[in-house]
Amino acid sequence: MLDLVTIPCLTDNYAYLIHDPDTGQTAVIDVPEPGPVLAALDAHHWRLTDILITHHHDDHIQGVDALRARTGAMVLGASADAHRLPRLDVALDANCSFSVGRETARVIEVPGHTIGHIAFHFPESRLLFTADSLMAGGCGRLFEGTARQMHASLAKLAQLPPETLVCSGHEYTTSNLRFALTLEPDNPQLISRAAEVASFRAQGRPTVPSSLATELATNPYLRAHLPALKTAVGLPDADDVTVFAEIRARKDKF
Repeated sequence: MLDLVTIPCLTDNYAYLIHDPDTGQTAVIDVPEPGPVLAALDAHHWRLTDILITHHHDDHIQGVDALRARTGAMVLGASADAHRLPRLDVALDANCSFSVGRETARVIEVPGHTIGHIAFHFPESRLLFTADSLMAGGCGRLFEGTARQMHASLAKLAQLPPETLVCSGHEYTTSNLRFALTLEPDNPQLISRAAEVASFRAQGRPTVPSSLATELATNPYLRAHLPALKTAVGLPDADDVTVFAEIRARKDKF
């Protein structure tokens, strides 16, 4: 099993370190800024070997080159997005596999937030790095992709084992759940989660990662197929993508 460290960066971003205690290999997922990542590496006495990139937005990659210069780590990212990522040492294709230490990860295409967005799934450690695709209580804005693409991306992720830990890229959970409660105000799991998140934030604790089971029970973007959600947005007879699009549009104005 890989060790996991959640690293707050910038105002509301997260990077993640994963470490294989058997081989000593250590990877970071996204680099909003190098300083907090270097501090976490020093605190754990780990040497960085790999930098994994989910998508091209500056708040996820602007620290990559400085971190590579300090550590000599290899940079891995989507081959389809290589033209707008930092220089890649390893270009990853959809559904390909690669290893961090003794564990093999799978690349999952998750277009929607951006066209070239990818996620990383480490099945043995039950870790899923989703950045701005599936988020705690929400999903990313549709800056480049369509609602249909994002819905399909999240549907793929929803099929993973429910005990999977979803490691998303921002501290947006409070706002996401406040919006979710406008759709399902009587959902007991959602009410309980919102209270827990409020407690975590009051203590300055991150609200990520979250379990996929929790997301399936409380995240409206994974629940657009449910009759109750369709009724809540006034579209009881609509298809799932139409309902998903309506939920995303409402959140954009929330």
